[in-house]
Amino acid sequence: MGLAEVERAAVSRFAADGFAGTGIRDVGRAVGLNSASLYHYVSTKEDLLAGVMRQCLEELDRVATGSVAGVDEPIRQLIRLVGAHVGMSAQNPATCRVTDQELRSLTGANLQAVMDLRDGYEARWDAVLRSGVRTAGFEVTDRKLTRLALLDMCNGVANWYRPGGRLSIGRLQLRFAELACRMVGVTALSLREDAAVQTVRLACEPGDESDVWRASA
Repeated sequence: MGLAEVERAAVSRFAADGFAGTGIRDVGRAVGLNSASLYHYVSTKEDLLAGVMRQCLEELDRVATGSVAGVDEPIRQLIRLVGAHVGMSAQNPATCRVTDQELRSLTGANLQAVMDLRDGYEARWDAVLRSGVRTAGFEVTDRKLTRLALLDMCNGVANWYRPGGRLSIGRLQLRFAELACRMVGVTALSLREDAAVQTVRLACEPGDESDVWRASA
């Protein structure tokens, strides 16, 4: 038994019943621990939630940073950001849903830490849009609204994507990259290489860990 097992159980319960609807005893029962034993791994239920959200946002930022490293063209940067976010949402649906929906459940230092991570990540998208408008012909009349729409579109993947369906993650990344290009009024002739950003399953994500990323199924 380790913290990762506790976090997977917590994410599963938070995703199913919400943070408010999940008791710390519910998490303990899921991993066969009483409350006293559970507190060996985490001090409070909120700290457990905050830890999961930090993992998700830190990995999103890590993948986003790597995906645009050495890339100068704003449209390629945008396509890679979209590919990274879609891949993360598809690989880690429960964790991404919890991270997207439960910010309201955090308080104090936990809230500030997670907001700082989120704001830093979103600033990366804003910088790409700003550069695209200035140098690459992006047709964006409201940069903030466009950023929110793009992120909402990518976040939504966590609500419905299932492995083994009509589209592999790689093809899903490609389709969403095409949609993003249309949203900023730019045509990209070749997207596949840029859209296929590889992502990983987080340690806190519940589910079948044998379901690996498929770039071109």
